[in-house]
Amino acid sequence: MSDDQQSPSRRRLIKSLVFVPMGAGAAAAIHQGLPNANATATAPAEGKPNPYTPKFFNAKEWKFVIAAVDRLIPHDEHGPGAVESGVPEFLDRHMQSPYASGSIWYMQGPFLEATSDFGYQGKLALKDIIRVGIANVDAHCVKTYSGKAFADLDVRMQEAVLKDLEGGKIKLADISSKTFFADFLAETRAGYFSDPSHGGNKDMGAWKMIGYPGMRGDYLEWVKIRDKPYPLGPVDLAGRRG
Repeated sequence: MSDDQQSPSRRRLIKSLVFVPMGAGAAAAIHQGLPNANATATAPAEGKPNPYTPKFFNAKEWKFVIAAVDRLIPHDEHGPGAVESGVPEFLDRHMQSPYASGSIWYMQGPFLEATSDFGYQGKLALKDIIRVGIANVDAHCVKTYSGKAFADLDVRMQEAVLKDLEGGKIKLADISSKTFFADFLAETRAGYFSDPSHGGNKDMGAWKMIGYPGMRGDYLEWVKIRDKPYPLGPVDLAGRRG
């Protein structure tokens, strides 16, 4: 997390995607096999409520997810926050996918500590990295902050914890804090810019914010134009126009 004072999380998020072709990048980040979820419940949100009942995360994990994504991409004057955009729903649905279960990856040993050049070499699938990481971070917070879990901390404390996770300054019991943070942040980004059919990017709010045209059939003449905004709203995979 940046130390910038004005919208640090959002600026860093967008800068990290500057050189990624959004059509390919967003789709690749979503992967495959996301289940449909139509159940309803009440999840607190900035901006407007997003009714959804989690099927993967339990109640404690769900509180962590909502609090953490809210700090990573908060609502501000530039655009919607992760909570109101449905990122928690995206994460819950993605954790139920074959990709998150590791079913399409080689998951046999040996399991080694390796440099980032070789990618993750551990035994945990993505869904387990997220679940184990959440439990470990909450345990750290309970021990460090007088019995308070991450979601119960105030905003500044939550941001400090996330920053220390990113920097590897927190020693978690069962997983590298940097590995957990990197994967959780990547999932948050994917949900924020996903096609709305996957649960995130409600009303194509993130696409509208950055001027991404979505699934329009032809906009090649605009690919290299940087000094003018794309004049038309986005279109999602279902053909809805934003």
